[in-house]
Amino acid sequence: MWSQAPVAIEGGGMNLLANNWLQRSGSGGEFSSRSAESELDLAVMVSDFFETGSAGAESWCSSDNDSGLSDLAYLVDRISFYNRSVDQYERDLMMVVKSLILSISETWQVEKPDACNASCILYSLVKLLQSSGYDAALCSTKWQSDGKVPGGEHEFMDVIARDNDGGTERYIIDIDFRSHFQIARAVKSYNAALSSLPAIYIGTMSNLKQLLQIMVEAATYSLEQNSMPLPPWRALPYLEAKWESPCQRIVSSPPLSHTAPSSLSHLHCIALLQRLKSLVRSDITRGMACE
Repeated sequence: MWSQAPVAIEGGGMNLLANNWLQRSGSGGEFSSRSAESELDLAVMVSDFFETGSAGAESWCSSDNDSGLSDLAYLVDRISFYNRSVDQYERDLMMVVKSLILSISETWQVEKPDACNASCILYSLVKLLQSSGYDAALCSTKWQSDGKVPGGEHEFMDVIARDNDGGTERYIIDIDFRSHFQIARAVKSYNAALSSLPAIYIGTMSNLKQLLQIMVEAATYSLEQNSMPLPPWRALPYLEAKWESPCQRIVSSPPLSHTAPSSLSHLHCIALLQRLKSLVRSDITRGMACE
């Protein structure tokens, strides 16, 4: 987990409010790696967001407005539609990825000796997918702040599938997908939409963009119930930048380190792996119950 960047805002109350946003709006829940530069970009934007009075601290309730419930229910239905509209290749790939996650030992040899924000798990999965015959790679994106969108970095995986006619299709794999949409003071209907998202996203870029749009609409509604505008780091341009920015595709792992994953620098990696295994087992149990 990336460390919280310092935020300097005049007034003790607003300073605490800004810290609360950084901790609870989902930034702290993501495992995407960040440089000091991108953390500073985000910290400055959080500071500006609160200094200009955009935080809307008039209401801090977390209840739904009845007039908007039908809209969010519609968005949940759209998410369910996309979840059901996956092709056979995606289904098979999802089963393989889940199986490989369960196969990773929590005492595995860490690929990176330093704090890596869970990229060691991604490297392990890439290697296992390649051993299973997939054209898999770790994808690293980085983008600069343009004044409206804070700069940042993200790591995920992709698999390139080829058909008999020589055509290709790129499948994005994000193993901590829901963390990108966590927001402060979420209303119950937003949490329902969040829970309907796949915990692990595997799919095309076009379907991914549809889900991003849906979740931005849902987040906007939820935040409006608390008189809070959508922050820039939960806006569509920032979310799209994570997967659509120029990508460095890394197909080979760094030299294997003999550093034990129980070291302090990898506590987050171990916690994420444990959570992923729990989610996978729950999905398997739920699937068996439906048969």
